[in-house]
Amino acid sequence: MAIKVIEHGTSAYHEMVALRMEILRKPLGLTFSTDELDKEKKDLLIGAYEEDTLLACCILTPLSRNSYKLRQMAVHQKMQRLGIGAAMMHFAENVARDAGFNSIIINARKTAIGFYEKMGYAIHRNEFIEVGLPHVEMQKKLI
Repeated sequence: MAIKVIEHGTSAYHEMVALRMEILRKPLGLTFSTDELDKEKKDLLIGAYEEDTLLACCILTPLSRNSYKLRQMAVHQKMQRLGIGAAMMHFAENVARDAGFNSIIINARKTAIGFYEKMGYAIHRNEFIEVGLPHVEMQKKLI
């Protein structure tokens, strides 16, 4: 498996949007707006591949000089629970650390809290609703 940065607007980016749509948005009856996708030009887009097949993706959005927000984590349905999400997290954390960031914040779906806790994240803010689902804000210091 190879994990790499994806350039916005490329065919790899469009595959990434399709995977996020299938895993994160379509089950909720949601889509992406053009504005949402345009804002991703400033983000760090990450994809995990097996040969030429996109298995998983996530986005790092700068929040401040010290913090990234990890969002839109999606792992292909058939590839979940195989360690791909953990590998993506390690890659994203290393990229953030190498860029001088010292923390990552995540709005985690309540159903994913256990996964993020295993990755060293702690609940930083109480439950709230986002895209119609319960979420919590989680944070990890990168040392």
